[in-house]
Amino acid sequence: MDELVVEIWVPLVRTATEGYPFPWIEDIEAFLEDLDQAEVFDDGEEIGGPYVFFVSGADEEVLLSVAGQVAALPGVPGEVYAMVTSADAPEFGQGRKVVLGP
Repeated sequence: MDELVVEIWVPLVRTATEGYPFPWIEDIEAFLEDLDQAEVFDDGEEIGGPYVFFVSGADEEVLLSVAGQVAALPGVPGEVYAMVTSADAPEFGQGRKVVLGP
C-alpha cells in the first residue's frame, strides 16, 4: 500500500517588514519537528508560488489534524489547504484537496 502523505500548501506571503520576510516558515518547521503523532516526510519547498510542507507516518485523520494545527499557528498566512496524496504520486499537488480553517 502506498504511504499516505499530506501536503500542506501555504501562500508565500511576506509577513515581516524587516529581516527574513517569511518567519512563519521557520515556525512551521519547528512545529513539525516536534511532532509525536506524525513525521516530516520531506523538506518544505516553494512550489509554483506557495510553500509546501509534507507530513506522513500516521492515518489521514491525524495528518489532517496536523495540517489544521499548522494553518492555525500565529503568523501563518490564510488560505492554507492540504492535499491528501501518496508518496508515489508523480507530481506535487495531486490528490484530494482539503480546505483548512474557516
